[in-house]
Amino acid sequence: MHQEIRLNAPEGARSQGQNMSLKVELKPNERLIIGDCVITNSDQRTRLFIDGKAPILREKDILTKETANSPSKRIYFAIQLMYLDDDIAGSQKEYFSLINDLLKAAPSTLSLIDEINNEILTGSLYKALKVAKKLIEYEQGLLENAATGNSSLPTNGEADS
Repeated sequence: MHQEIRLNAPEGARSQGQNMSLKVELKPNERLIIGDCVITNSDQRTRLFIDGKAPILREKDILTKETANSPSKRIYFAIQLMYLDDDIAGSQKEYFSLINDLLKAAPSTLSLIDEINNEILTGSLYKALKVAKKLIEYEQGLLENAATGNSSLPTNGEADS
């Protein structure tokens, strides 16, 4: 059985013909952050239609301070805080410290860092999170190559010195 919930846009937006609905399907017991609220689904699938402007993150995309256990994950976590709090300045110092440390250790991450920075500068924090996920995958590839002694780099980067 599907449960369907619609959260309506403000009247002004609807009368201007704007259709901003985001459809989100939640699995049983899945959590979702909307703004500063955590929504936990019941034991059945639910479909939500969300109108308006608020940061939204699915449970699978949420890192905690404890799960941000690598340099790239800590960068993702800093961006996540910027996104959820709608406050770039609040995490900016920590973010720049983290990216500088990562660039010193793995210069091949520069293209992904540049892409993340561009998204942040344009205010596209959700897009910055998506690129940060690529950075996490790239970092995992680097670590796997280092563990196996493979000298080739994963794609998306240049050679580290």
